Amino acid sequence: MKTLFLSTLTFLFTIGMYSQNKNVKSEEKIVKTTIKDSKGEKTIVKKEEVKEVQKIEFENPNSPKTNKDMKPTPVNVTTTKQVIVDGQTKYIDVDHSAYYNLDGVKYEIKADNSGYLILNNDKKKASGVLRKTSNNSYIFRNKNKVSVGYFDESGNLVLETYDPKTDSMIMEKYMVENK
Repeated sequence: MKTLFLSTLTFLFTIGMYSQNKNVKSEEKIVKTTIKDSKGEKTIVKKEEVKEVQKIEFENPNSPKTNKDMKPTPVNVTTTKQVIVDGQTKYIDVDHSAYYNLDGVKYEIKADNSGYLILNNDKKKASGVLRKTSNNSYIFRNKNKVSVGYFDESGNLVLETYDPKTDSMIMEKYMVENK
C-alpha cells in the first residue's frame, strides 16, 4: 500500500515538472444559416478552425538568468474549413503551409492561388509546385519530374514518382517540422 501511494505521488510530481515546449493558439469560428425553400428547411453550418503552433526556444538557453529571451521561431498555421448541410459534411479544406524537411534540406510549402509552391529555404526560390486534383491528391511538378503527392495523417507530404528504368515507384517523404 505504501509503495502504491509513493508511486502515485512520484507520478503526479513528474507530470507537474513536465514543461510545455510549444505555444499553441486555436481559434474556431462557426456560422449557422437556416434556409427555407420549397423542399423545407435546411441548416448550413460553416466552421473554420485556425491553429497556430510555435516551438519555444531560448536565445541563450545556458545562461544563469531566470528570465530568458525567447528566440523567434517559425509559426505553423493550419486552417481547416468545413461546410455541413443537414448533418453531412460537404467540403473540408486543410491548409498545409509549413516548413518541411527532406534529406536534411529545409523546404517551405506556401499556399498560392492554384495550390502550393515548394520553396527551397536555402536558395529562397521555388523548387516546384503542387496542384490539387479532384480526388484530394496533388500533382507535383518541377524542372526534372512530375509526381503524384498526398499529405499523410501526420501532415507529411509524400511524393510518388514513376521510374521508367526500373518500372517501379519511388517515394519521397517531406517531414513536417515543429509538430
